[in-house]
Amino acid sequence: MLFGAISVAIAYLLGSIPTAFIVTRFAYGKDIRKLGGGNVGTHNVYENVGKLPGILVGIVDVGKGVASVYIALAFIPSHDLYYWVFAAALAAVIGHIWPVFLKFRGGNGIATSIGVLFVLMTLETLIALAIAILLLVITRNTILSINISLLLTIPIAPIFIRDAWLPYVIFSLILIMILVSNFLPTMRTALAKAGSKEKLTAELLRFEQEKPPGEKGKKK
Repeated sequence: MLFGAISVAIAYLLGSIPTAFIVTRFAYGKDIRKLGGGNVGTHNVYENVGKLPGILVGIVDVGKGVASVYIALAFIPSHDLYYWVFAAALAAVIGHIWPVFLKFRGGNGIATSIGVLFVLMTLETLIALAIAILLLVITRNTILSINISLLLTIPIAPIFIRDAWLPYVIFSLILIMILVSNFLPTMRTALAKAGSKEKLTAELLRFEQEKPPGEKGKKK
């Protein structure tokens, strides 16, 4: 139990490392929280700082998830594998979304989620990414495409792929709940901007992150 708790704590701290903030601040002298939608994540860096730093942030954020799971796997006995390793994986994502180093204001958690899922549920993640690419071609909305693909694929696919599927489904559902709860403010803003149910779909297809005050109308 002690090693499990330590692994979860390490995973949270790893997830809390604000890669987007660090890269933007020290390499470009800017605060990512004041750029674009203010999101401390890969997509905001890619759109408002540059493609290369955005790719770098994405790789590191995925790596945080991968590293968190492997550290947990190294520390935790096999009979506690499901519980503590899954807990560490969730802690890494929670750390990315609500990082202790930035007063609990972080990113969307998608990159780190992909990292933990690649290790724990490799085949399911590949299927989800394939669906995300298809949705991206249709919607042109990265955040929406990835969220929908994770929501539809990750909790369902283990039932058809794995023998001991229940722990993976429970883990997936908890992860989805975390991502969706973080995405709800964005969705509420899209609903308010749409003004009607008929316009909501179109608004969600183009809307990704609420602009902070003073940013509206500015070109990215």
